[in-house]
Amino acid sequence: MTTTPTPPPPPAADAVLEALAEVLEVRRHADADDSYVAALHHKGLNRILEKVGEEATETLLAAKDAGYENDAAKRQALVAETADLWFHSLVMLSHLGLDHRPVMDELARRFGVSGHAEKAARTGA
Repeated sequence: MTTTPTPPPPPAADAVLEALAEVLEVRRHADADDSYVAALHHKGLNRILEKVGEEATETLLAAKDAGYENDAAKRQALVAETADLWFHSLVMLSHLGLDHRPVMDELARRFGVSGHAEKAARTGA
C-alpha cells in the first residue's frame, strides 16, 4: 500500500510575502521566455501598470458581483482577483526597486491612527 505524502502546511502570511519577494527578485532577472514576471519586466513599467489597472478593474467587478450575497463561488472569485491585483502590485513595486516591506511599514505606521486624521496629515487638510 502506497501513501501519498502530506504536503507541508502553507506558510504564514508574512512568510508568503517574504517568499514571494524572493521569487519576484529572481524572476525579474530571468529569461522573458521562461518567466511571466521576467516578461512583464522586459515589457517595461507601462505594461506592468496596464496589468495593475486590468486587475484592479477585474477586482472591482468581482466585488460588485459578490455584493452582499453569501455566494461562495462569487466570494472565491473576488479573493482570486484580489490575489491577482496584489501580485501585479508587487511586480510593479519590484520593477521600481521596492518590495512589500515599505508598504507593510506604512500600514503598521497607520495602525491605530484615525483614518480621517491620517488622510488630513497626508493632504495638509
